[in-house]
Amino acid sequence: MALEEKRPPVTPMMIEEEAALRNGSRGLPPGPWAEAAGPRPRTTERHIAVHKRLVLGFAVSILALLAVTMIAVLLSVRFEECGAAADGPPRAGSNGSLSGAARQPPGAGQPPGRPEEEARGGEAAEEEEEEEEEWQRRRELPPWARPRLPRHLRPLHYNLMLCAFMENFTFSGEVNVQLEVRNASRYIVLHAHRMHIEAVRVAEDKLAGGVRVARTFFYPQTQVFVVVLNRSLEVQRSYNLKIIYNALIENELLGFFRSSYVLHGERR
Repeated sequence: MALEEKRPPVTPMMIEEEAALRNGSRGLPPGPWAEAAGPRPRTTERHIAVHKRLVLGFAVSILALLAVTMIAVLLSVRFEECGAAADGPPRAGSNGSLSGAARQPPGAGQPPGRPEEEARGGEAAEEEEEEEEEWQRRRELPPWARPRLPRHLRPLHYNLMLCAFMENFTFSGEVNVQLEVRNASRYIVLHAHRMHIEAVRVAEDKLAGGVRVARTFFYPQTQVFVVVLNRSLEVQRSYNLKIIYNALIENELLGFFRSSYVLHGERR
């Protein structure tokens, strides 16, 4: 007679452990330790949505700050332009430097308000516009608007005389330039800046006489002085250009300028 195998009695604890092993847990009995050891979700859809909103809000705030900064800069520049316009009519050229007529010393110019001078100034402006239109039709820059001086003339010799007046820091000068003509032209272009021209004469020699000057003008954009003649200069001949002028002795590193030093506590 075979003996029956004795099995231990099944208890509720054993049933719970077996169920836990089937569900993939570590075999811990249910309780706080089992809940702590169980798997937890890393993130949820709600957390992702909150993160997206925070990033979007930060980007929008940065863009708004940039827009406000740009508007403030544009408004400040606009206010500066309005203030400069309210101070008076502009006296400077496109490069920010004053022309020779605007910077002439006291007493060097003619008294304003003469109808004849105003008429001559208007005619000169019209002639200049006509000449610029003519060069535009040629699809070329006029000689005074080019970055370098034209090569139709070559200077051979300069004779310069200056007279300085230290009481009011002005000076007067006279220059005679011997020119050789390479290509026929009725324009003489030379560098000049912040000067007042009193007289201009062009002559071939004492026997041949002078060449009539039609008009003169400054072109501040390239800092040149232009002499327009009634006729073209002949090739392979030399002419003498004489200019009488006056200007200020500048207080900056420009042209004929002044400087000072201190010796024993005294400025000289």
